[in-house]
Amino acid sequence: MAFPLHGGDPRRSSTETTPLLTEGLGRALKFGGQSAFYAELRRRVDEYFRTSGRRQRDCWQMYLKTTILVACLIASYVLLVVVAQTWLQALGLAIVVGLSAAGIGFNTQHDGGHQAYSNHVWINKLMAMTMDLLGGSSYLWHWKHAVFHHSYVNIAGHDTDIDLGMVARLAPHQKRRVFHRWQHLYLWPLYGLLAIKWQLLDDFRKLLTGRIGAHRVPRPKNWDLVVLLGGKAFFLTAAFGIPLLFHSPDVVLVYYLVVALVLGTVLSVVFQLAHCVEEASFPLPGKVSGRVDNAWAVHQAETTVDFARCSRVAAWFLGGLNFQIEHHLFPRISHVNYPAISRVVEETCRDFGVRYTLYTSFRAGMASHFRWLRRMGR
Repeated sequence: MAFPLHGGDPRRSSTETTPLLTEGLGRALKFGGQSAFYAELRRRVDEYFRTSGRRQRDCWQMYLKTTILVACLIASYVLLVVVAQTWLQALGLAIVVGLSAAGIGFNTQHDGGHQAYSNHVWINKLMAMTMDLLGGSSYLWHWKHAVFHHSYVNIAGHDTDIDLGMVARLAPHQKRRVFHRWQHLYLWPLYGLLAIKWQLLDDFRKLLTGRIGAHRVPRPKNWDLVVLLGGKAFFLTAAFGIPLLFHSPDVVLVYYLVVALVLGTVLSVVFQLAHCVEEASFPLPGKVSGRVDNAWAVHQAETTVDFARCSRVAAWFLGGLNFQIEHHLFPRISHVNYPAISRVVEETCRDFGVRYTLYTSFRAGMASHFRWLRRMGR
């Protein structure tokens, strides 16, 4: 069965392929046949929403959360640029700016990009475009994350989110280099460079080459190109142009680095805890068949883990990304519903013998990722 584009319904015939994703890799991957597990899971989740009266999207909690996070970002930015008088004040505000930007990415942008924020296309598009205001590209993010990562989770050579090039080895089927034996130590500070990389380098490279990893992607045109370039212009003005009116270049650079390092570290670590840990699987498709043994939904559940599920703070700030299994199975359901449906998902996995991994705390997930990095380095 071919994977679903945009995280949609994977109920397709066992021979269906997706031509868009054959470019660059030769052909689309296929998954095992129809999944009774996923059919029953969808039935139970649909029944939950029917009996509870909850809405899958357009939840008031999302609009309130977006208002809080955007207000926090704007207020901390203005205070940092105009009001802060001491380095300590500026440092604290820079950290808040970075955390607020991460919160918008986890919540507003992520739900919007997965069409899980609203039932209205234009609202989802608008919320997804907050990525452009933060220095990224909602267009390129859609291809890299919503299509390639969600389709090829943890499949080396296909999932671009686990490909750090020579810098690190995150999957057992990637090439090991001698210096990877120390990656469990040196990689943590490098995680902070993620935001700088995509804000100032990666998006421009992808735009010029028309490639994301081994995948070819259509270059943005018309409105998509306007949004990408306009977003970059807005970000560069906000990050450097306006602050330079009030401060010297060295001061602007220092506090941009603080904001970017906070943003990059938080984004990177949260992703790694959901996929690059000991209990997550890293399957490969058959060389001849191009088929992954498991059905699509089973693959999603077993390549992903949940963590800190009982923490309301984590669920609020991380946009439900600590409920990563639920997110990969139902990417078009707003994350505010994940705590409620997680029990349904866990019970259904247990009934069908599908592995469901849960780390009870953020610390446990961090420890597992550390051990996984060390194992892959050896």
